Amino acid sequence: MHPLWGILIIIAGLFLLVCGSLKSEFFIYRLIVARSKILWGEKTYRFHQVAGIIVIVFGVLVALGYI
Repeated sequence: MHPLWGILIIIAGLFLLVCGSLKSEFFIYRLIVARSKILWGEKTYRFHQVAGIIVIVFGVLVALGYI
């Protein structure tokens, strides 16, 4: 069961990383950006890139069974 959850977490991290890098106009991502701009302002996309990398690392650790 751990590999399944790890892969799903990795996909979520990739979503944040890719959309943050491309400044995507995808509907769901625009909702996330709208909420994040309140706190992060113009650094929202950089925050999503960093958060995406952290989520990917966490997903890999879950998939491998370390967490």
